[in-house]
Amino acid sequence: MTSVLLADRHPALVESLRDLLETLFDTVVMVSDEKSLIETLKRFGPDLVVVDLEIPVTGEQNVANLLSRYDPELKFIVLSTHEGREVLEKCKSYGASGYILKRSSARNLIKAVAAVQNGGSFFSA
Repeated sequence: MTSVLLADRHPALVESLRDLLETLFDTVVMVSDEKSLIETLKRFGPDLVVVDLEIPVTGEQNVANLLSRYDPELKFIVLSTHEGREVLEKCKSYGASGYILKRSSARNLIKAVAAVQNGGSFFSA
């Protein structure tokens, strides 16, 4: 994989994750809202999306649902503050390739990216 789209509403987290992702990808593009997310998906066509579950979306249950409806083949890793299995399982049912908690995101993001790059998945809650 050479390109990743990072979608999160929290600037401090985005900056630290961007620095990490730049060591793994040739291109990292950042967005912070639904409109920018969809426009960038259409224009950029990233190999992977790393997305904050809490990005507000119009007419969908959550951003994982939006991404799966946009492109069922899209590889995406969800960043979340929700520790319960219910939310993780819901994201999995929408086709997420990974799910990691924001509090452990730097440590687990590398593992999740490696798993997805190798055709697998990574879920940790």
